[in-house]
Amino acid sequence: MKNIFYMPLTAAPFRRSAKYKELFPINGKLAEYIRCFWGSERPYRGNEKPSSADIVIPDTCMDIIYYIDHTEQTVTGGFCGMNDASFLNYENSKPGHLLSIFSIRFYAWGAYAFSEDSLSGTLNGFCDIQSRFRQLDALLRPQLLEKRSLEERTGIAEEFLLRQMFSVRQNHIVNTAAGQILLHKGALSVEGLARECFVSVRQLERLFHEYIGINPKKLCNLVRYQYLWQEILNNPKLHIQDAVWKYGYNDQSHLIREFKRYHAMDIGGAKRYAYQNVGNIQDS
Repeated sequence: MKNIFYMPLTAAPFRRSAKYKELFPINGKLAEYIRCFWGSERPYRGNEKPSSADIVIPDTCMDIIYYIDHTEQTVTGGFCGMNDASFLNYENSKPGHLLSIFSIRFYAWGAYAFSEDSLSGTLNGFCDIQSRFRQLDALLRPQLLEKRSLEERTGIAEEFLLRQMFSVRQNHIVNTAAGQILLHKGALSVEGLARECFVSVRQLERLFHEYIGINPKKLCNLVRYQYLWQEILNNPKLHIQDAVWKYGYNDQSHLIREFKRYHAMDIGGAKRYAYQNVGNIQDS
C-alpha cells in the first residue's frame, strides 16, 4: 500500500533531545510500513530526580521499544499496540546508569507484515516482543549493546527488516482498506469502506482485528483526528468550521468533543503543549 501523504504526529512533534530523535527509513519499500525509527542518539545517564510525565496520544502507530541498560548489560522492552486514548508516560530509569532507547514505529497497517502472529488483542496493550516478532527480535536484540548510536541501530534494523521483505505477510483487502481510509482522511463509513473493498462489513471487521487489532470504524476516527491535529499545527489560519466540513464531522461541537476525547485536552492546550516542547525549531 502506498502511503498517501500521511505523517501521524505525537503530542510533542517538535521535541528533539538526547533521549528522543526520529530517523526516517532510508529505503522506500520500508517507508510504506514504518513511520520512523526513534530513540536516544547515544547512551545517557539516568536522572537522579524523576522527570515529568509525557503525554502520549493516539498516533495510529505501533512500536517495538527496547530499553538498554549499558551498566547492567541488559536489554528489555516490549511491543506497544495501537492506542485509542491518550495516557501519561513516566520515565522509569535507574539513576546514574548508562542507558539508551531504540524503537521501531510502524504504521497501524504495517506491523502485521513483519509479525508472526495475529495482532488481535493488542489494542492499548504492551506485550513481549517475542510473542509476535520472534525472528526480528532474535536478530536485533543481540546487536543493541554493541551498536550504541541511533544511526547504527537504525542501519542494522533496516538491514534485518529488508531481509524479511520477501516473506512479509500481506492481505490485499486490509491494504486496500487502509489506502481508502487515508485517501478520504478518515471521513468514510464502515459500510462505504466495505463496498470499496468488495467485502461484507463483518469480514472487514474480522480482518482488521486480525491484522491491525482494531475495528475499521475506530481506525477511521483516529486517522481523521490525526489529519486534524496535523492541520491544527500546520495551518495558522484554520477555522474550526472549515475543519468540520473538510473532515466530515457533524458539527463544531462534535469536532471539539472528539478531539478532546483523544487528546485529553482542548485544542488550545494541545497547541501550547506541542510548542512548549519545540526546543530547536530549526531541527523541527
